[in-house]
Amino acid sequence: MAYDLIIIGAGPAGIAATIYAARKKMKTLVISESIGGQAAWSSQITNYPGFQFITGPELAQKFEEHVNSFGLEVLLDKVTSAEKKGGLFEVKTEDSTFTARTLLIALGRSPRKLNVAGEEELFHKGITYCATCDGPLYKGKTVAVIGGGNSALDAALQMTKIANKVYLIDKGEKISGDAIVLDKIKASGKVEIFSGAFVREIAGSRFVEKIKISSQESGEKELGVGGVFIEIGSAPANLPFNPEGALKINERGEIIVNDRCETSVGGLFAAGDVTSIPEKQIIIAAGQGAMASISAFKYLARKPEEN
Repeated sequence: MAYDLIIIGAGPAGIAATIYAARKKMKTLVISESIGGQAAWSSQITNYPGFQFITGPELAQKFEEHVNSFGLEVLLDKVTSAEKKGGLFEVKTEDSTFTARTLLIALGRSPRKLNVAGEEELFHKGITYCATCDGPLYKGKTVAVIGGGNSALDAALQMTKIANKVYLIDKGEKISGDAIVLDKIKASGKVEIFSGAFVREIAGSRFVEKIKISSQESGEKELGVGGVFIEIGSAPANLPFNPEGALKINERGEIIVNDRCETSVGGLFAAGDVTSIPEKQIIIAAGQGAMASISAFKYLARKPEEN
């Protein structure tokens, strides 16, 4: 017997969708490599309703407890492929095959990494990929923002209101982000910009203490910092589903959805950071997950049941 809904991903979008599916009494299977998604990476979350302060791992634990309270099936595994066969979706993992009448992709995004010495070792110890999530932790400190696009400029501008000093480091010879935001950054008097500069190492004994950069203009430098915000973009997770281009994606690789989280494929929904909906935030992803689940329920109500 096919499931009513298979949800791929268990971040904020996938978890919210699971909760709403349970409330609608839908026969649901959740498949994810882990619980919590990118939210679990944050060392401090202060913008999620109901929690004045919670860490990412703690929120992931709350997600898991909430889902388990419904007694739903959660499979910790990697989806290798998904395709629509007739009126059903066939989802394969390395060991099993499942079918469902509807499918929700909630795989999220992954931040692009610098791939330099110290990045892995000092993650969560002064290195973060989200100024919106973790910026308040660095009040009064000296920090570095890596990148030159709009996300980096937004992070640098945000940190001018929090940090004592900000280094903006970009490998490009010219900052590529919004000129108006760049002007505001310069006007703050708190930001020192290094263009054409490459990060060579992020160092510290227990927490971030310094960053090593090099450029043709300045040579090698060591900058003392208490935090590093890596803002060089992110990419949607690899999609297991796109038969002959039927699933429409945009130029950024995001799944295009409407306001009901419906995709270009009937019965296939998407929610969270993997979609074309802007502003990648935990609460927005959760709202999309709820909407996607409701949309799947209504889709099934209009569709004759297939085994």
